[in-house]
Amino acid sequence: MSGLDRFTDRFSAPRRIRRGATLTLVFASVLATGAATGSWSDAADDGRNAPPPSVRSGTAEEAADAAAEAMADGKSGKKAAEEAVSRSGDRWGSVYSSGEYQEFEKALGGGYTGVGLWARRTADGLIEVSRVQRGGPADRAGLREGDRLRSVDGERVTGRPVTEVLALLRGARAGTPVTLGMERHARAWRVTLRRAHLSTDPVTVSRLPSGAVLIKVEAFTKGSGEAVRAAVRTAPEGAGILLDLRGNSGGLVSEAVTAASALVDGGLVATYDVRGEQKALHAARGGDTVRPVVALVDGGTMSAAELLTGALQDRGRAVVVGSRTFGKGSVQMPSRLPDGSVAELTVGHYRTPSGRAVDGRGIKPDLEAEAGAEKRAETVLTGLGPPS
Repeated sequence: MSGLDRFTDRFSAPRRIRRGATLTLVFASVLATGAATGSWSDAADDGRNAPPPSVRSGTAEEAADAAAEAMADGKSGKKAAEEAVSRSGDRWGSVYSSGEYQEFEKALGGGYTGVGLWARRTADGLIEVSRVQRGGPADRAGLREGDRLRSVDGERVTGRPVTEVLALLRGARAGTPVTLGMERHARAWRVTLRRAHLSTDPVTVSRLPSGAVLIKVEAFTKGSGEAVRAAVRTAPEGAGILLDLRGNSGGLVSEAVTAASALVDGGLVATYDVRGEQKALHAARGGDTVRPVVALVDGGTMSAAELLTGALQDRGRAVVVGSRTFGKGSVQMPSRLPDGSVAELTVGHYRTPSGRAVDGRGIKPDLEAEAGAEKRAETVLTGLGPPS
């Protein structure tokens, strides 16, 4: 949702639908161990920056036409649009109700209505809990990482896109019930949760025994970029920075660019194209360029978080430690459909400052480490020494 400042939808009105042009650099968050599996949070999962409002998508036209025809016949416009998007072959294409899309926007501001869990799709299509928000409904019900989600309100979710599954978990109002079919090893059970208004604390800062500062960024929601800048600015003199982006499901691209501005003195962060038109994202001047930095990543580091990782790596500003990131670098455009639902469709891709494509490839760490990755990253940071 866009504007380099707060990604808001900008809808124009060509043809029969109101159409917004928005760059989405993360509409899927993935946590994997090498395989391309998807991990999403029922909190935030979108990162955007606006391409020219004149951009139009042929598939968006088809989805709009399908929705309008279905509505004229008294059928579901959203369902017809979903079928049109499915036929297009767009692996990231999705259709959301107006209420679901509003929830995504709220999540980008750091708050949402849901049950407080993250999920990923395994290689065999199963939906697996990858993280549980402390104190949320899922946590209070005893759900934990590794549990399998089989159904939501009686609808089977195996094989479905994770975005659709999370849309089922979210809700417009707190207090509404949602029944989950769960599985843990050989045990299967059902649990009914009450959705709640939840907030995320996307950036946490702590001091490591070595004296380095650990900055953990869970997602790039509103204000997270400035929180990273503040953490770097107030770090003790001579302290290195361990930037933990593991499991970061992306978020607002503008916030990732702001975070990059904490560690570079201006310059290119990423380029992107929208139907052949080239654009660039630049960091602000005045960042810390001498403090040693290690970025810690894994298969759940995605989209806007990959954008930041690639920028720091390409510009020689950070040593990247961990496992290969997911590889979600596609640009998507939301289109408002006649019934008020929104279709998200891929229209382009972004690249790192050196021109590397991220989509489908991810970022390869300078030093690969899975088990004990954080300790390995600390060791590397210590070896870099204090700034001179």
